[in-house]
Amino acid sequence: MKIVLMQTLNKKQLNAAARMLSDSLPNGWPTLKDALDEINQLLKSENNYMIAAINKDIVLSWAGILEPIYNGNVVELHPLVVKSDFRGQGIGKALVLNLENEARNRGCLTIYLGSDDESALGETSLANADLYDDLPTHIKNFKPGTHPSGFYLNMGYKIIGVMPDANGIGKPDIIFGKRLK
Repeated sequence: MKIVLMQTLNKKQLNAAARMLSDSLPNGWPTLKDALDEINQLLKSENNYMIAAINKDIVLSWAGILEPIYNGNVVELHPLVVKSDFRGQGIGKALVLNLENEARNRGCLTIYLGSDDESALGETSLANADLYDDLPTHIKNFKPGTHPSGFYLNMGYKIIGVMPDANGIGKPDIIFGKRLK
């Protein structure tokens, strides 16, 4: 496996990356066209840093950090997508570590991301809870369940915020952050 800049991918590989995005996060990008539009938008800015993990020209995963904000101190990790049959093999971890190093090289102090808990039944302990009632206790007692948030917690990220009902009643967006210095 090697990590490459997404700008070096060919059309077939970009289509595969888009299919992966649509398959993994269908609420955000329900169609291949939606996913391709997202990738093209992400690749437009020269200040975004977009990478892919490939093996024998097959895209296994891709991720990026967006243009730094707050005077260059903060960067958003968006998105992280791993092909379903390659999850749990350290590919996502390798990409996140690469992105964190790039953010450090850019002088960023913090990296953050939003991770939606938007499935019908909810995956985390924050789903289907009244987050307007004692949010600190909900965060303190957080359980990731089957949600990707467990991955981010294992990578050293902390919950730094929650947007209740971001995706409908009981479907929050969970904001994770990590200090880079």
